[in-house]
Amino acid sequence: MPFLGKRFKKNISLRLQMFIFSFFIVLFSVVTSGFIMLHNISDAFEMEFGSRAIAIARTVALHGEIQQTVGTTQGLETIQPIAERIRLATDVDYIVVFDTDGIRYSHPSEAKVGTLYEGSDQTESLSQHEYISKAYGVQGYSIRAFVPIMNIEGSRQIGVVNVGILSPKWYHLIQQYRTDIMMSLLWGLVIGLIGSILVANHIKRQTLNLEPYEIARIVEERSSMMQAMDVGILATDEEGHITFINRLGRQYTHFFGTTTTLQELFKNTWVAEEKLIKHESHRPLLIQDQMYLVRTFPIQAHDKLVGHLIMMTSRREAHSLAEELTGIKILVDSLRAQQHEYMNRLHSIAGLIQLDRNEEAVSLIIDEITDEEELIQTLRDKIFDYSIQGLLLGKYSRAKELGISLTIDDTSFLSDFKNGISSGDLVTILGNILDNAMEACLQRDIRDVHLLLQGNKNFLFIEVQDSGCGISGHSQKIFEYGYSTKKRDGRGIGLALVKQLVEANNGIVAIESAIDIGTTMTIKIGVE
Repeated sequence: MPFLGKRFKKNISLRLQMFIFSFFIVLFSVVTSGFIMLHNISDAFEMEFGSRAIAIARTVALHGEIQQTVGTTQGLETIQPIAERIRLATDVDYIVVFDTDGIRYSHPSEAKVGTLYEGSDQTESLSQHEYISKAYGVQGYSIRAFVPIMNIEGSRQIGVVNVGILSPKWYHLIQQYRTDIMMSLLWGLVIGLIGSILVANHIKRQTLNLEPYEIARIVEERSSMMQAMDVGILATDEEGHITFINRLGRQYTHFFGTTTTLQELFKNTWVAEEKLIKHESHRPLLIQDQMYLVRTFPIQAHDKLVGHLIMMTSRREAHSLAEELTGIKILVDSLRAQQHEYMNRLHSIAGLIQLDRNEEAVSLIIDEITDEEELIQTLRDKIFDYSIQGLLLGKYSRAKELGISLTIDDTSFLSDFKNGISSGDLVTILGNILDNAMEACLQRDIRDVHLLLQGNKNFLFIEVQDSGCGISGHSQKIFEYGYSTKKRDGRGIGLALVKQLVEANNGIVAIESAIDIGTTMTIKIGVE
């Protein structure tokens, strides 16, 4: 049966469903309004009947013959004809006159004249009070007015006049106002059905002519796809409230609640700054002591900003693939330079041997071996990571090939990586700033590059000094994407990446440069 119910809903279009639902809603509303109208009409009749009844009762109570004969035997014959004439003339249902002892002097049924009044709501009327009450009798509910009868002098109460008018029954009201009720019902249904058709058509246009089950299926499919993706995904509305976050997004941000804002979730980071996420961007982000690559995309509908999409990728996980294209590329270039230098040395040694200058060949070999062994031993003792050792050794060979003296400070050491910095990150930072320092020296006669590297789990300090041509203009421009003094494709990226990595770890990059003297670049992460 549930399956048949789902098939039945699928076979009924949204427009027809809206039409049916609106029909029953309008029908219910009109019927309810009709009953409320009948109730209000009934209340209005009762108020009018009460006013009529009490006015007639006052008239009867002031009748001279009634005032003179109530409480006497003569009243049993005098009052009944007077009360009946007034009842017929005013079209009320009954007029009952009784004295203070409860003896009736008039009644629609003459057989009850002279008997005791049997009501239960006349007590207050015997204390000179006039009022209106509603009571249930043999013929149904009636509106009753009680007015005391005073003697001629008005000094003493001698009886009570009770005038009653039966309340109209609901089916009598329906019969009386059936034309108005039917017209209201008909017009209400017509207007409601026309409105339901217009609303249904509008909703269909808003939902791209998709049926509800199609919309639900699309939402479920999109949600499942987002949850299955290997990146953290967050979506916000135009005010920055998180409207969607997938499994990895919660894992990366450590947020497992239901509602929050972008500013609260990424407090004190660049993602929380509205001006930075209004445009598409791709930057690293340090959160929960982990480094992530974050991409932001503004979401627009009809040329209006309606929210943002944020994608997070773990750098640690991405390095298993991305390191091949970042740090390892620099290492390969360094090792290629080292191989090139070794080939040059071998050619020199081979040439000396062919010229029978064996002593000079042996001296060259000893000098090269001694120099290399000292550098290798220093790197082994002070640098714990093989990637960094290989990088520095390759850069040393490249510098010799270019005729540049690369000196690694004796106080340099690297016992561990600063939290948030990986081996690939440090390879990228060192490789790029050493390359730029060596390139700056190529046009100078004095070609010196000095490196000081110090780091552990708590801090990282790098200082590179060169004797190059210096930086003209604003030194911070060299960190902008695409900016380069070399007019070649693919340049202007390395130092921009260095600055992003450093600032993502709350570090600073400082530059001191003088034209034709040289440049000193300092990187501090975790250093006070």
